[in-house]
Amino acid sequence: MRINEFKDQQPAMSHQLFVKELKCARCGRQYSLDSGTLRCQNRDDGRLDIFYDYDALRNAFTKNDLSKRAKGVWKYKELLPIDDPKNTVSLGEGATPFTQSRRLAEKLGLKKLWLLDDTRNPTSSFKDRAITVGVSKAVELGYDTVASASSGNAAAALAAYSAKAGLRCIAFVPEVASAGKLAQLVVYGAEVVKVRGLELGVDPTVKMLKEVCDHYGWYPCPSFGPMNPYQVEGTKTMSYEIAEGLDWMPPDWVIVPVGAGTLLTGNWKGYLDFQQLGFIGRLPKMIAVQSTGCPPLVRAFEENADPARIRPWDKPDSVATGLMDPFPWDGDAALKAIRDSRGRAVAVSNTEILDAQKLLAKNEGIFAEPSGVTSLAGLVKLTKHEKAIDRSDTVVVEITGSGLKDPNVALSGMLEVPLIDASIESLRRVLKV
Repeated sequence: MRINEFKDQQPAMSHQLFVKELKCARCGRQYSLDSGTLRCQNRDDGRLDIFYDYDALRNAFTKNDLSKRAKGVWKYKELLPIDDPKNTVSLGEGATPFTQSRRLAEKLGLKKLWLLDDTRNPTSSFKDRAITVGVSKAVELGYDTVASASSGNAAAALAAYSAKAGLRCIAFVPEVASAGKLAQLVVYGAEVVKVRGLELGVDPTVKMLKEVCDHYGWYPCPSFGPMNPYQVEGTKTMSYEIAEGLDWMPPDWVIVPVGAGTLLTGNWKGYLDFQQLGFIGRLPKMIAVQSTGCPPLVRAFEENADPARIRPWDKPDSVATGLMDPFPWDGDAALKAIRDSRGRAVAVSNTEILDAQKLLAKNEGIFAEPSGVTSLAGLVKLTKHEKAIDRSDTVVVEITGSGLKDPNVALSGMLEVPLIDASIESLRRVLKV
């Protein structure tokens, strides 16, 4: 399918674009949206932050207007950088379950614990929120080939949305990518290439992505910012949904699993958007949680490092493979968000992550992958061991990816399933009933 054929199939929607400019976070160089620029021309790995006209936005829609719209990421279209809504590529992402925990809250000694379950997105991770925006922009800019560097979730989302749009999808994945994630990619029709080795402080998939996009002119669509400014805008919608779900009273704490830092960056930007619009009166404290096997952002927070000088982590190794970014590409913005919000950054071990995976499944019926439940492991550590969160605080934990993405991890720690004869006596021996 050609791109123009895809556009012709989209329903007409009225829309006004509210983007003012794009600005490099590192050198300050400015770009207009209609320039089609994806990376700073100074090639300094600075993310192009997108700025909106809040004065115009305040007159464009109200909280009441939002309450009447169909749920999902594109409910917030005025706050997303797509010029013509006919270019929107959607699989029904967003509007995931946002529920108050009872049993888990009681176990952790909390009165107001909420879970945002983004395992329920179309490709079973929060990356769908980012990629729906990224692929929509690829269509709008006229690209026919998109490429990604990903541990699996972002690439799977890109493959699915590219299939919807009729785009060719190239996915560079690390050698350790799980079979579950690779299966999604292949079925969606992506051309998948494993790249061996995590060099010292260098992600080889990102190295390949840069080279092929420069050489072939492909559209880079990873989930982090310096290669493409658009995906981070999709993750803002998690904050929008949380604010609405809590009747416009933001939580005291938002706990986020962190690899490249893009999710936390986008979340914070969402709260800032709503504050600028007058929809919320205060901001939450942001907590970043990383694996002890790859915690460059936590180390930078603890060392009070310059956000522009975060050191990469040598030889990442973690059960949370989706968070093994040697260098947090959006770490500058994430670190600033943690500090500006008076938040925290904490690292958790493999054992703590796997314990949290079981705790969530057994108490809330949510099966999350290790990367997706690292946030909960952080909450357990902060409540039980560090006593950093008050019992009466409102806490939101983001669960970002399904356990079916990486089932072998759960199976590795599981007791052997018993096999019995079809008799009550055999059952009694096994269940001791």
